[in-house]
Amino acid sequence: MISDLEQRAGRVRLLLMDCDGVLTNGGLINVPGADGKMVETKVFDSQDGIALQWLNWHGVQTGVISGRVSPATEERARQVKMTYVYQGHIEKIPILEEIAQKSGILLDETAYIGDDLTDVVCMRRVGLGIATANAREEVKRAAHYVTAASGGSGAVREVCELLLKSQNRWVDILRKYEAE
Repeated sequence: MISDLEQRAGRVRLLLMDCDGVLTNGGLINVPGADGKMVETKVFDSQDGIALQWLNWHGVQTGVISGRVSPATEERARQVKMTYVYQGHIEKIPILEEIAQKSGILLDETAYIGDDLTDVVCMRRVGLGIATANAREEVKRAAHYVTAASGGSGAVREVCELLLKSQNRWVDILRKYEAE
């Protein structure tokens, strides 16, 4: 018998997420740039990155909706081939709706990973709402699934594997790397 979670994950064609606290542990690092001004940077998990590329290979689009604006986020999104990158948006519903319209993908076929209160509104509107292990309790209560891993420490990888397994694509990944 297939579970509700597996059914929801099996329908996902678009995975959206917050950045800070999801793709990162939420920490912000300021370092001096060449001009002496401070530049913000972030630490991203390499296993999250490759898993996002696997989704891309299997036709699942990805994107980030972040309240902060950061060149590090833009670069990471480019590296992992995200389709949608929206920064500087604390009000996320209009962005979610815009992405749905642009992509032609139904909200029921969309998953969203969040960790803070600004993410709950998106999680409640998509087919699969996900909270990271380090998420606020209010966010966890709104989620269909809470990851075992924290943001920036494999939470996104965990979600990507869930999606690939629910869509019977995980075996393709294992075969590719001779790991089955």
